[in-house]
Amino acid sequence: MTPEALPDAAVTAPAAVGAAVGAAPRPGRVVRLPGVYRPQTDTLLLALAMRREGIGPGTDLLDLCTGTGALALHAARLGARVTAVDISRRAVASARLNTALARLPVTVRRGDLLRALPGRTFDAVVSNPPYVPAPGLTLPRYGPGRSWDAGLDGRVVLDRICDDASAALRPGGLLLLVQSELSRPEETVGRLSAAGLDVRVTDRVTIPFGPVTRRRAAWLRDRGLLRDRLEREELVVIRGRKE
Repeated sequence: MTPEALPDAAVTAPAAVGAAVGAAPRPGRVVRLPGVYRPQTDTLLLALAMRREGIGPGTDLLDLCTGTGALALHAARLGARVTAVDISRRAVASARLNTALARLPVTVRRGDLLRALPGRTFDAVVSNPPYVPAPGLTLPRYGPGRSWDAGLDGRVVLDRICDDASAALRPGGLLLLVQSELSRPEETVGRLSAAGLDVRVTDRVTIPFGPVTRRRAAWLRDRGLLRDRLEREELVVIRGRKE
């Protein structure tokens, strides 16, 4: 999840993605508690990919790092059977409230990624995880930074998903995840390929830095994670299919 403006308004809606996303189906408006990630460009990019990949009736889907539950609700509206997981108590409360308000049958669980559902397998796994590189050796346990800070290289959560996703997918199962170029999509592709998935990047969009990334720009350049001095980053959707 990438940090753009995060006002503490009770109800928020995703921002426009622009021409690269076109007429993407938009997840509906959601309620969120303070500190819970606001659906925005990366959410919409993943929503578009979900519809294009045929998520719908008969799909047993897991939404990891669900936040407000926007993508879980989007999948449920497409007809999927949905389970959503987040480690944040406020995110789980927000997602359960949004599920109740939407009157959709989404199961929301609190837990640490796939450890929340040991032994379960799914037709599809989608995730908009924390992926922003951050100074410091430990991840935040509280506050809004928990939604996006992901270690020095932005890969603390991504690597765990890559390593565990194949075991959570049924034969023919689909993985869709979104991340920034700052957290090395090529590493994600390599790890998922090594895990036996057929992998490719399916979607790309370039966006301006949000406030947090802008404040970290000098640090990111010092670490070699920014190739130029422009304040923009590319978001990508990575698709993996289990044979």
